[in-house]
Amino acid sequence: MKSLKISSIILCGGKGVRSGSPKNKVLCYFGIKTALEYCLDAFAPFCDEQIVVSARDDIDEATALSAPYGAKVVLGGDTRTESVRNGLAQASGDIVLIHDGARPFVNAKTIDDCIISAIRNGSGIAAIKAVDALKTVCGDVITGEIPRESLYQMQTPQAFRLDEIKAAYEKANGAFTDDSAVYKEAGFVPYIVLGSADNKKITTPEDMISTPPCQKIGCGMDFHTFAQNRKLILGGVHIPYKMGLIGNSDADVVAHAIMDALLSAIGEPDIGVLFPCTDEYKDADSIELLRRVIQMVSQHSRKIISVSVTIMAQAPKMAAHIPAMRKALSEAMNISTAAINISATTTEGLGVIGEGKGIAAGAVCLLQ
Repeated sequence: MKSLKISSIILCGGKGVRSGSPKNKVLCYFGIKTALEYCLDAFAPFCDEQIVVSARDDIDEATALSAPYGAKVVLGGDTRTESVRNGLAQASGDIVLIHDGARPFVNAKTIDDCIISAIRNGSGIAAIKAVDALKTVCGDVITGEIPRESLYQMQTPQAFRLDEIKAAYEKANGAFTDDSAVYKEAGFVPYIVLGSADNKKITTPEDMISTPPCQKIGCGMDFHTFAQNRKLILGGVHIPYKMGLIGNSDADVVAHAIMDALLSAIGEPDIGVLFPCTDEYKDADSIELLRRVIQMVSQHSRKIISVSVTIMAQAPKMAAHIPAMRKALSEAMNISTAAINISATTTEGLGVIGEGKGIAAGAVCLLQ
């Protein structure tokens, strides 16, 4: 398998009218990336070359998004069938995967299974079994029932031996809705590979605003009281003040709240369990502990999209120190400062925070 060259064709030549989007839906952002970028990310580990087929109006934007992946961008046609032909003309692999750019959440197993089936059988078509009852209808009256046992819903990717799918498209007349139909029409045998329900096609306005299935939210909170002869450390930054926060570590409530938010998003125990009040963690640098939590996030195959923190303190004033906190936290978490928001508020003199007895922080995070 390693000796075979694998190509992928990402189809982005449509207009996406049904989605209600003012622009091509594959160029819209879902979380931190466009649908096209998610597709390129998914296929990159498997493919020796990637080809993006773009509509004429989108060619500049598609080219800019594809450049970091080394993908070649070609112009699409008036129909899906013509766009596939244009992509196939540029493909040079032994096996080619054809994928709709409007399916950004395809998983690695589906791609791998399609490739293996194409190597063994000549084709590998991602599909899922029909699960709902299927009826024939005339007007608003049900007229019959269709047995669903042998019915499948076609997805992409659809993988083929390149020479066979090229030959099939050379013979094809008219427009086809998927590649397996072209392949079968030419006399070849399309083989099914079990796809995934998450590999949905973005079609309607509801699809455009739905949360991608790969995102997780976490929240965390921390509070420490003031004490004399302690440095005040918040977000990894030393803030000059007459008192500092007391704790077994450096008592950085901002870092602690972020750590608990991240841990909750990946389903791990909180920092009290992972970094207990023992000699091992006495006077620990919370930024270093945060780096350890980031390693755990990576081990869970997650990336941070954004972090938002609210600091609750009557004093000292925080505004002047927030840029330095964002910088220190971005370096610790290896994310852009643009992905980190920090705000500060008082409690208008109410409660232990209002009385100047301590500082609290709350944090939320979104992971991909």
